[in-house]
Amino acid sequence: MTKRYYVFSLIMLFALLMSACSTNEKSSSSDKKVELTISAAASLQDALNDIKSSFEKVHKNVKLNFNFGASGALQQQISQGAPVDLFFSAAEDKFDKLVQEGLIEKKNGIDLVGNELVLVVPKDSNNGINAFEDISKTKKISIGTPELVPAGQYAKETLENLNLWKAVEKKIVYAKDVRQVLTYVETGNVDAGIVYKTDALISPKVEIVATAKENKHAPIIYPVGVIKNSSHPKEAQLFYNYLQNDKSIQTLEKYGFKGLN
Repeated sequence: MTKRYYVFSLIMLFALLMSACSTNEKSSSSDKKVELTISAAASLQDALNDIKSSFEKVHKNVKLNFNFGASGALQQQISQGAPVDLFFSAAEDKFDKLVQEGLIEKKNGIDLVGNELVLVVPKDSNNGINAFEDISKTKKISIGTPELVPAGQYAKETLENLNLWKAVEKKIVYAKDVRQVLTYVETGNVDAGIVYKTDALISPKVEIVATAKENKHAPIIYPVGVIKNSSHPKEAQLFYNYLQNDKSIQTLEKYGFKGLN
């Protein structure tokens, strides 16, 4: 009886030890620091850095690393195999290309917010540019490179629809992204620039003189989605869902983006 009790005790002790090890492993796994890489349009920089702070306070084991740039350049990087977990684009066509390539599943993507296109000049400028029709008066105007920068694509489309493109084409200074356009205007290197409203609002050095009518360019939609071969699909989905909550949408709207619902 004593021997049997001794064996039973050993078995129970072994079971308890195994259970403790298993619990520790799970705890260790859940506490493991995960870093996500999010490729996002340059115009999202301020809003996403704000959202990052609130997200990381709630999800302490996840660190967000942003790669900001022109949506077209970011899309090309992802197509070529760059290790990215989410893509937040300033244009539907760049996003749709990754869906077509099978790098983003439609069910893991959503059109999140919209934006507006504006004409800006240096603060306190007296160059007489008060509307898109005045652009012909400029010596230099900056837009993003249309092939890579959605804002530049929308700008070219607007100027073509206003029959202004041919008159200003030789005056255009192309920029790598919308933030560079803003810098050119802020420093007075150009007389005017066409940027998103969200970018213009964050700069005290520029003034919005006109807003492009929505029927003069394609809808400005910002889709976001999880990359199919993400190294951390669970955490990527977590941030994807977080971007859609009321708090995140309110933050995006605070920076001038338009909710779509």
